[in-house]
Amino acid sequence: MLDRRRFSAAALAFAAGFSLPAAAQTVPVAELAVPGPLGDVFVGRADAPVTIIEYASLTCGHCATFHEKVWPVLKQKYVETGKVRFVLREFPLDALSTAGFMLARCAGNDKFYPVTDLLFEQQKNWAYTDKPLENLGRFARQAGFTQESFEACLKNQSVYDAVVAVRKRGAETFKVDSTPTFFINGKMHRGALTVEELDKILTPLVGG
Repeated sequence: MLDRRRFSAAALAFAAGFSLPAAAQTVPVAELAVPGPLGDVFVGRADAPVTIIEYASLTCGHCATFHEKVWPVLKQKYVETGKVRFVLREFPLDALSTAGFMLARCAGNDKFYPVTDLLFEQQKNWAYTDKPLENLGRFARQAGFTQESFEACLKNQSVYDAVVAVRKRGAETFKVDSTPTFFINGKMHRGALTVEELDKILTPLVGG
């Protein structure tokens, strides 16, 4: 299992050389569409007219708020109606979030969103406790992990490297510097968007 020393080292590595970009931008959609080493896990119709890509951290409070309060409405109103394809990409702000995303990946594509949803919903009960790894393991067992598979996942270097690669490309290529950051058909939007803000952005894109 990853110990506290490795978590601290990973957190410092993430912080190193991190620069802040000047302003919001629009990036080439084709370039943004290139997935990370493990591929993208998306929800919605593959050929939906709008693609939303969110870069998030599982220990980010604003991300948790978005996924608890806004995501259910976005999913029902736009994703399930075929108007939006939604992609969650890993942008861990610390090593605990990295571990959470590793577990979501180890669970398989079918369980990626159930695991990330659970960790967002229960964020205060694992990420901000005295024993975060122990509590993360408890929620991992709810998602079907055994203690052995939990530990094996957190020791999986290829999964770790893949999560880090997605974060690195987000920062270096797309200038993501905070979470959550959304790209809606290539246009960057920083911060936890509200339902009202999403409606204003999406309505002209989906034709009402």
